[in-house]
Amino acid sequence: MTRTPLRPLARILEARSRGVNPDVIERENMRLRHEEMRDTSRARAEGRLLVLGAVFFCAFSVVGLRMGGMASSVPEEPRASASGAGIEAQRGDIIDRDGRILATNMETYSLYAHPHQMIYPEVAARELARIFPELDEDSLKRRFTGNGKFYWIRRTMSPEQRQAVHDIGDPGLLFGPRDMRLYPNGPIAGHILGGTSYGTQDVRWAEIKGSAGVEHYFDAALRDPANGGAPLQLSIDLTVQAALEQVLDGGMKLMNSKGAAAVLMDIHTGEIISMASLPDFDPNDRPHLPTSGHPDDSPLFDRAVQGVYELGSVFKPFTIADSLELGLVSPDSMIDIRGPITWGRFRIRDDHYLGTSADVTKILVESSNIGTARISQMIGAQRQQEFLRKLGLFDPAPVELSEAEVTKPNYQSNWSELTTMTVSYGHGMSVTPLHLATAYAAIANGGRLIQPTLLKRETPQVGERVMSENTAATVRRMLRLVVTEGTASFGDVPGYDVGGKTGTANKLKPSGGYYEDKTIGTFASIFPIRDPKYALVVMLDEPSTHIYGQDRRTAGWTAVPVAAELIRRIGPLLGLRPYIEPASGAAITQASSH
Repeated sequence: MTRTPLRPLARILEARSRGVNPDVIERENMRLRHEEMRDTSRARAEGRLLVLGAVFFCAFSVVGLRMGGMASSVPEEPRASASGAGIEAQRGDIIDRDGRILATNMETYSLYAHPHQMIYPEVAARELARIFPELDEDSLKRRFTGNGKFYWIRRTMSPEQRQAVHDIGDPGLLFGPRDMRLYPNGPIAGHILGGTSYGTQDVRWAEIKGSAGVEHYFDAALRDPANGGAPLQLSIDLTVQAALEQVLDGGMKLMNSKGAAAVLMDIHTGEIISMASLPDFDPNDRPHLPTSGHPDDSPLFDRAVQGVYELGSVFKPFTIADSLELGLVSPDSMIDIRGPITWGRFRIRDDHYLGTSADVTKILVESSNIGTARISQMIGAQRQQEFLRKLGLFDPAPVELSEAEVTKPNYQSNWSELTTMTVSYGHGMSVTPLHLATAYAAIANGGRLIQPTLLKRETPQVGERVMSENTAATVRRMLRLVVTEGTASFGDVPGYDVGGKTGTANKLKPSGGYYEDKTIGTFASIFPIRDPKYALVVMLDEPSTHIYGQDRRTAGWTAVPVAAELIRRIGPLLGLRPYIEPASGAAITQASSH
């Protein structure tokens, strides 16, 4: 701003020449300057007041609109914070091969108490004990009347339970929204799915974490925001799984077994179509880990994946395949089966007399321990181990389960000639039913080892070749004879051409040695044998049935009938059309017209 001098020289000189007092000019200029400054300050103040009024108007308008919106909205419980909700929403569903839900999320509520806000704590305690029978009324009263200001009551609850708590009407009982993992099919595929638990949590949100099964193995993928909540598709068929568990449960009870396991695998893709272990559990209400006793006493124990057993004569086809592959024998080669074979204090004998010699086919069909041991002596320890290792029987099963990663087959580090003979017929080496199914799949698919998988695959696997197609085909023909003429005669299912091998092994004692009256009964099968598609292993833990006046514990009387019923039930569900042998020409005699 340009400032005008109070005593301009020109006007002072002019005033003096006219005889006027120059101070008058100074006072006039002073007055004009003050008036200009006053006008400027007033304009600035008016502008500031205008801006401040506009700001207050906008602020009160926003507050008013917000209050109006809240007044017109439907009341609801406070939602979880953005970070918590994001964690919850990231866990994807799990579906079966046809897209049916196996695991999903459901909105629920937690229940907690602020005792200092409660009006009638004794009444609240009594009503809560009535709604939740597992809660102790006296314990609730002590907590509600104590000095605590926060108390967890339930991490989750059903809508009906929440309404019942709401009806109590005590302001000290509060709800927090959260998600829970829901398994709509209950215990079906419980061991495969595993279950979840809560990780980091608050009263209004909770982090869902996998605790076992595929929920644990794929935990990071199921929670990864980059997947956009895409479902995890498994290889299992829910319908087949339900039928398999139903039949297996009936067979276990009928055969008075302690437990049971079954594995159904596609021999070309490696997909596990169904896998079960009994007793099972409901992942919606997963029991606690046992703190005492043997692990397999708990329903959490997965006999198909974690159970490591000596499975007996189901190993004999491996010995036969190895000897055929090495060119040591042919199906018609005669083997000396006179016995018993004595090795120190150990004796190897057959369960029934088969003569002094038998060909390789008969040795497998009639399940001769002596004959198989003789063949293993021809193979030798080193070549036997190499073949079994190629079948994957020395390493954990490579399937997408955390339990499988830590379950390794048991075998002797000092592999003597005696070990070679006993392992040839399934003693002295322990594997899981899943290992066995994988090895039989190699025989079924023409000699290639495929990796078992719980994920749906669209194309066959091209695994490492472990035996020639000719060897695999020869062993398959022998396995068919085991069913039609040998120890698995109860396993023949018309239309499905089942081939397989029985195995009965006495259970190991924890202190060493074997039980005399406790066995593991196993039937490993392939069907349909003329065009193999599936490998099925059925294992019964300590079976016993009374037939024809005798107690029967062998697999031919226990595991085989259960497997046959399974194939009969699931064959149509798998889309397999029964094969019917063409009938011979009808005996029709043409009549003469004469």
